[in-house]
Amino acid sequence: MPQIRKNDKVKVLSGKEKGRQGRVLKVIKEKGAALVERLNFVKRHTRAGKVGQQGGIIEKEAPIRLSKLMVVCPKCSKPTRTGTRVLDDGTRVRYCKKCSEQLES
Repeated sequence: MPQIRKNDKVKVLSGKEKGRQGRVLKVIKEKGAALVERLNFVKRHTRAGKVGQQGGIIEKEAPIRLSKLMVVCPKCSKPTRTGTRVLDDGTRVRYCKKCSEQLES
């Protein structure tokens, strides 16, 4: 079960965006990275393609390694490690290791 999922609020632990928080837009398993909303912007030079598409310099989010991210618990608002529990009905859920609150997803 992945520790970081889409729509999780995460905090960046190291790098140029250290200390900032954002929401995960996409997790890229093959690279071990995630796209975080409004973090780690890079500039890409693009050529005009189809009719009506304009070329130029576009800023977009670049992936951040999962090892540099930590989930922020919605209840205690602290960056935390996550664990898994099996509920009575057999489903597995993630929980905050600091406050033992179940993480929604």
